[in-house]
Amino acid sequence: MTRRRLLAAALITGVGAAVPISAARQAWAAPAAPGPSQLTLPRPTGPHPVGTVPLHLVDTSRPDPVAGPGHHRELMASVWYPARKTQDLPRAPWMTEGALRAFLADVGFPLDPALGPLTAAHVGAPVHRTGRRLPVLVYSHGAGSHRGDHTIMVQELASHGYAVVTVDHTYDAFSEFPDGRLTVPVRVPPFLGTPGFAMDIRFVLDTVEAMAAGHNPDADGRPLPQGLLRALDPRSIGAFGWSKGGTATALTMLADQRVAAGLSIDGPMQPTITTDLDRPFMMMTASFTRAAMPDVAEFWTHLRGRRLNIQADGAIHQTYGDDATLIPQAGKVLGMADQQIHDMIGTLDPDRAIRIQQAYPLAFFDLHLRRRRGHLLDGPSATFPEVQFIP
Repeated sequence: MTRRRLLAAALITGVGAAVPISAARQAWAAPAAPGPSQLTLPRPTGPHPVGTVPLHLVDTSRPDPVAGPGHHRELMASVWYPARKTQDLPRAPWMTEGALRAFLADVGFPLDPALGPLTAAHVGAPVHRTGRRLPVLVYSHGAGSHRGDHTIMVQELASHGYAVVTVDHTYDAFSEFPDGRLTVPVRVPPFLGTPGFAMDIRFVLDTVEAMAAGHNPDADGRPLPQGLLRALDPRSIGAFGWSKGGTATALTMLADQRVAAGLSIDGPMQPTITTDLDRPFMMMTASFTRAAMPDVAEFWTHLRGRRLNIQADGAIHQTYGDDATLIPQAGKVLGMADQQIHDMIGTLDPDRAIRIQQAYPLAFFDLHLRRRRGHLLDGPSATFPEVQFIP
C-alpha cells in the first residue's frame, strides 16, 4: 500500500466514511490552535554536527524507463556527512518547497507547506575529516515517497560519522530539480518497478566511487562542500531502504558485491526473491512480517550471512520513519483525533519509535562496516523492551 492510500484512509477515519477527502480538507483547514508552529525533527545524538549537499545526477548509460526514448535517467540525491564550521550556515529543509507542496496535495494533507520541518543538516558545511575515509550508506525510499522520508535515521547516522547518500527514484518520488522541474509519482504504465530502484542504487554506488576518486558527479557542475571529494570509502558501503526501497536494497546486494551489509525497513520483498544472499542483512518488520507475507518468509530462508529480524510492539508500516513524529505534530495543527493518528503510525509511542530507529540501524552498520561490537543486537534489551527478536 502506498503512503497516499494509507493517509487517505486515515484522513477519512473519524470524519465519516462517506465524507470525501475534499470535505475533510475543508473541515481541517483551520488549525486547532492559533499560530501553528513549524514541525520539527528530533536532533541526532552523535558527536558531530551534520552537513548536506544536493546532487543532480544523470546516468548517460541508461535510458529512463518511464520518460521514454531520448531521455537519460536523471536523479536528485543528497549527501549527508559529519561536518564542521556549521555556524551561520542554513539548515536544509526536509523537502524542497515545490516537492513538499505537491506531496501534501497528493496525500490529501491540508497542511501549509511553510510548516514543513528543517533538518539538523547545514547546507554546504565543510566535512569533518579525521584522516580516515567515511563509511558510506545509500538510502532508498518507498513507493510514491521521497528521499527525505527517513531523515531521522539519515542524520543520526551522519552525526555518528557516516556519509549517507539519499536518492529520489524519479517518477516514483516527489522530486524537484535545480531548474525548477518537478516530478511526481507516475501511476499509469510504464511504472518504475523495484528492479528500476535497484538500478538507481547501483548508479549511486558508481557516483560514490567517482567522488572517492576526486570527481564531482553533479551534472550542473555545482561545487561540493570542502573536503567531500576523496572523503568517502568505496570499500565500506552499506544500504538500507523502506518498503519498496527495502526490497530494492536486497535486489541491489544480490547484483552488486560493493554493498557489504543491508537493512530492510518493512520491505515486502516483492517480487519474490529466491537467490541466496551471503552478506549480513537485517529486517525491521512491522506490517510486512514473515508470518503475514510469504515473500518475506521466502527471502529470509535465502539469507546465508548473518541475519536478524526485529519488530517493535505496536509498530505498523509507517512507524519506522519520520511520520512517527511528524504526523502527531501535524495532527495537533489539524485537530485530528488520536485514533486517526494511530491508524497512520501505529500505537507505539512516537518517542520510543524515534529512539528505536536511531539506535538499531546504527548498531547494525557499526558492527558490519566498522567492526564496532556492542550488545544491542545480541537479543532483547531492557532499554528497548518493546523490541522483539524474531528467530
